[in-house]
Parts: sequence; C-alpha cells; structure tokens
Amino acid sequence: MNKKIRVRFPPSPTGNLHIGNARTALFNYLFCRHHEGTFVFRIEDTDFARSTEAFMQNEIDAMNWLQIHWDEGIQRGGEYAPYKQSERLPIYRQYIDQLLKEGKAYRCFCSSEQIEQDRNETVEGAMVGKYSGRCRHLSRQETESNLERQVPFVIRYQLPENTQDIVIQDLIRGKMVFTSSNLDDFILVRSDGIPTYNFAVTIDDATMNITHVIRGEDHLFGNTPRQILLYRDLGFEIPAFAHLPMILGSDKTKLSKRHGAFAVTDYKEMGFLPDAIVNYMALLGWSPKSNEEVFSMEEMIERFDLSHVNVSPAVFDFEKLKWFNQQHMKRKSTAYLIELEAPFMKDRANVKKWAEEHQDSIEGVFESLRKHLVTLQDFPEYIEQFHQYEHLGFKEHREEIMDSLPLLEAFLAGLDTVPNWNTEEISHYIQSTGQELQIKGKNLYHPLRIAITNEEQGPDLPVIIVVMGKQAVKNRLHRWCEIIRSTKYPAEGEKDGN
Repeated sequence: MNKKIRVRFPPSPTGNLHIGNARTALFNYLFCRHHEGTFVFRIEDTDFARSTEAFMQNEIDAMNWLQIHWDEGIQRGGEYAPYKQSERLPIYRQYIDQLLKEGKAYRCFCSSEQIEQDRNETVEGAMVGKYSGRCRHLSRQETESNLERQVPFVIRYQLPENTQDIVIQDLIRGKMVFTSSNLDDFILVRSDGIPTYNFAVTIDDATMNITHVIRGEDHLFGNTPRQILLYRDLGFEIPAFAHLPMILGSDKTKLSKRHGAFAVTDYKEMGFLPDAIVNYMALLGWSPKSNEEVFSMEEMIERFDLSHVNVSPAVFDFEKLKWFNQQHMKRKSTAYLIELEAPFMKDRANVKKWAEEHQDSIEGVFESLRKHLVTLQDFPEYIEQFHQYEHLGFKEHREEIMDSLPLLEAFLAGLDTVPNWNTEEISHYIQSTGQELQIKGKNLYHPLRIAITNEEQGPDLPVIIVVMGKQAVKNRLHRWCEIIRSTKYPAEGEKDGN
C-alpha cells in the first residue's frame, strides 16, 4: 500500500475519554506522525440514548490537553466532512440500498421473541446463539406485504452461502484466519433506521480513505471479520489492521478506577502533566529499542513502530504513572510549572493569599520544593501544611529539644536581623547562628526543625520558615522557650504547657 497514510480515532461520546481509548488515539497519532500521514478525529454518535454534547466536548478537551492534534475532523472540517455519524445518515442509506439491490442484505421482520426462540433451539451444525436466517429467503411478495402492513424490520447482512476464510494480516499479530461459518447474518441497520457500528464504521473508513485501522484487540474477533466482508461486497479497498493489546489493572483484571485509571481530564485535575500521561500510555504496549523510559512526544514520534507493539496485555500501574510525572516535572522550567500551578493555588484560600503576598518568593520556594513534588497538587499542599505548623501542639518530641534552649533563644533573638525573607538569607542565618554557638549538623538543624514543625524530617527548613512567615516562626519559638524554661525551672505553682 503506497498511498499516503491516513488513520482515524472515532470515539463514541457516551462517556468521558478514558485511558484505554486515549492510548488508542496516541498510537494512531504516533504512527501517523512517524510516517507523515494524516490524523482524522471523528465522532460516532449514533447511540442517541447515551451520546451527549458534554461527553463529546470532554473528548475534544482531553485530546487537546494531551497534545494529540488532528489534521481533519470534528471542529476542523476537511474534504470528507461531515465527521459526526449522526450527520452522515444519507451516506449510509446510499450503501445500504446498494447491498439490498445486489442481494447482499435483506430486511428481517422477526420479532425479538421469535429471534430469542430460534436462538434457544439447537440446530444441527449451527452455532448456538446465532440468528437462524429465517427471513433471508422471504419471497418478494412476503416482503412487500410486511412493508405494507408496516411490520418493523431491521436490515441484515447476508453471509455468503459457502463458508469462506477471512484473512487478516494484522500488523502486530501477523496472519490470522477466521471462518465465515462462525458468524451470523448480522444487523446493518436497526429498526429505527440508524446503522449499527460495523456498518457505519466500515462506510466511514472506506469513504474517508483510511489506510490503517489501529484499535483495541476487543474488535479483533467480532468486528473486524464482519467489516472485511463488507469491504469486499461493497468493492472497497481493505485497509491494514493493527489490534492493540488490552490494558489490565495491577491485579491482571479489567482496568477500572480502583486501579487508578480515570478519565483523562481527571488526571489533569489531579495535577498530572500531559507529557507524563502520553509517555506512560505509549509504554503500555509499545517497547522502544533502548532501555530508556522518559520520552517527549517528539522523541516517541521519531522512534514509534507498530512492529514493536506487544501482543500480550499491558499492566497499568498508578504508582509508575506518578513516577513518570515526577520525571517530567524535573524536565520543565520552574516558570512553566508555576504557571500551571495557578488553578491549584487558587483553590486553597490560605495558599492563594500567601501567593498574592509573596509573588517574589514563589519561584524560589517552588525550586526548593521541586524534588519533593510528584504532581502539581503537591506544591499548594506543602504551602498549606507549612501554615498549619503554627497551630500544632507542643507535647510531641519534647524530650528531644529540652536541652536546646540556648539555640532556640539565639535563633529567635536574631530573626529580626535577617535582611531579606528568602531561603538564601534564612539558610545563611541558620548557619551563622550555629557558628556563634559552635553547633552544626544534626545538632543545629534537628532541634530547630522539631521546634518549628513538630516533625523530624521533611522539606528544607529554610523553605518552611520562609512560607510560614517571620511572625509565625517567632510565635512558635517563643512558646517553646517558655515551655522549656517552665519545665526546667518551674516557678512555684506553675504547670506545664499544653
């Protein structure tokens, strides 16, 4: 096939875009861009009962956020418009009329009760559950009589009389052979006149000159053989097929929210970067030749090859996704990440107020916390946590700092002399205090951290002090000094602090 490569991504707007469909879109995109082809974004909205504009918009928003950019399709148009199935009904009618005229499809007037009864009957040589074909041999008079009486009907594809092999040269799995005897006369058009998935998608792919159909393996055994038969009977060129492996949860069961698999837009709200999501999704089934794991979109486009997509299922690991996010956050500039942090900081009143009052300090604080951040949510959570230290109790870790009164008093006494309230000046002040008292290392930092945060470890102490603010730190150290004095040198009748 020497034609210019054209791929498509046609989600149904019956739910938000989830990780499985997003990976399908990504693999189509990577393959297409690698071969300088055309990426088409369609919408399959003929399930009128469940399709909504809100779900369609969510899919569009998710694709834009993931930076999976389409060349033609929904909202962009193109020479094969329209790109919503609900707007293509006249096109489908043209081809269903062709199949009816050529005797490759027929009207089925069977009631659901009749079909159910036939399916439950054991017929020698027939597969249990198949449609019996009761209406495929109706006479012209019987058909016209039913139409005159307005008996509801569906339109079914008429399988070839003789058993045929249906060969799929799958680009991932190799040659696969199916037999038509395992199929039945499947429905092409429902009783309400709306085409079924297999018929509509075949017409869409063929009339839009799609050269490669890359989708999940759940299509392989039921849909793909049926569609190949339709391609043949309608005289269309059969595209190349590639069926992607399933994505399972960490317990090897069907992927769900309990495994950490959410809608794509949920990851955005959780503070993940799109770069991390697409990087991790690409490795759910694709194996690059090197041992590298962290890639940009451009690097993946350069290396992507369907021959390196695995057949075995991929396993989704939410903790691994968080690791990827941390790696991509390390790659980004502080200024870029601060810009992305804005909505997360606005959601927390204390953090928003702090950010407004400390515009000059935000980047420095962020840079100091960077190594601790996994998602964008972590930064405002740290800021909020630091503000809560002022209101912690004074009982925990008391014994650890009972002999640190000289250090706490000296540190408290000189805080007003710090020229600029930033991490660099605070760090210098801590060190100079230690030098004056001839204290260093753990003996210097540990008592100060305990007194200020009530914790033995955490982010760099200067960062915490800067975020808490001078008065909050002074209040906390002053109270500790009072407690230590009253405990070691209690006045008559004086009781221990809370």
